[in-house]
Amino acid sequence: MKKYTYTEKKDTRSGFGAGLHELGKKNDKVVALCADLTGSLKMDAFAKDFPERFFQVGIAEANMMGIAAGMTIGDKIPFTGTFANFSTGRVYDQIRQSIAYSDKNVKICASHAGLTLGEDGATHQILEDIGMMKMLPNMTVINPCDYNQTKAATIAIAEHHGPVYLRFGRPTVPVFTDPNQKFEIGKAVVFNEGNDVSIFCTGHLVWKAIEAGELLAAAGINADIINIHTIKPLDAKAVLDSVRKTKCVVTAEEHQLNGGLGDSISQLLAQQLPTPIEMVGVNDSFGESGTPDELMVKYGLDAKNIVAAVQKVMKRK
Repeated sequence: MKKYTYTEKKDTRSGFGAGLHELGKKNDKVVALCADLTGSLKMDAFAKDFPERFFQVGIAEANMMGIAAGMTIGDKIPFTGTFANFSTGRVYDQIRQSIAYSDKNVKICASHAGLTLGEDGATHQILEDIGMMKMLPNMTVINPCDYNQTKAATIAIAEHHGPVYLRFGRPTVPVFTDPNQKFEIGKAVVFNEGNDVSIFCTGHLVWKAIEAGELLAAAGINADIINIHTIKPLDAKAVLDSVRKTKCVVTAEEHQLNGGLGDSISQLLAQQLPTPIEMVGVNDSFGESGTPDELMVKYGLDAKNIVAAVQKVMKRK
């Protein structure tokens, strides 16, 4: 197992803020809109340095999506910012009708996704957002794993024409990817090569998969660990190449099992390469209040559960 270490932890939302600020310096077409959560979305630096390109729309998320769609007609590249729940569930109609349907070049940037929103509880923790967004035609869906990858993804989506859903979070997590990485939309990243099982992971579960990989290696099991940062379009070649080698699959995500990464991979395999698969994710449940770490353990989103899923799926080869 390849050894991964980290020297600091940072929240992925700060990676978004850093990437947005860098974009502001080099691309004057980039504009930012926020629904009264500038500090929470780490959009402060952009707002301070580029006030003429920052628009505080207040607690009016549906209006924000409409404004962003309109700005694209003037050749602007709007980045909207609010919590993931309000970026999707509250405004699904506006995204569908005004952005996705007409292929508008809007970047929907969503913080505080998943269970790790923590103490704010089930009403603010959205676990369905990836499914909602990936079902929309024209929509690209990205879920990076740490500060550096989130910053790189933020910069990369400005060069991509079309609507994008960029998902990130509030808790501090290990920073372990290259700060100078080139982010390629739709291109999976291999973190470890192995022959026994394929672990496809996304977002905060990537580090958990690496921890699981170390536990598995100690038990003589060598895993392919692949970061699927782009849920849509899915890197089908990377998935199929790995699975042909290992003959069994585990997926890991901070999302409902229905509609998430595991759902996408199982569809691909059912069509092209039927393979035993186990999924680590939230099983048809809302969240609750608690610390992020407590919730990840309670809902089975940790290294221990990834290891258990690997042990189970390997018996089904």
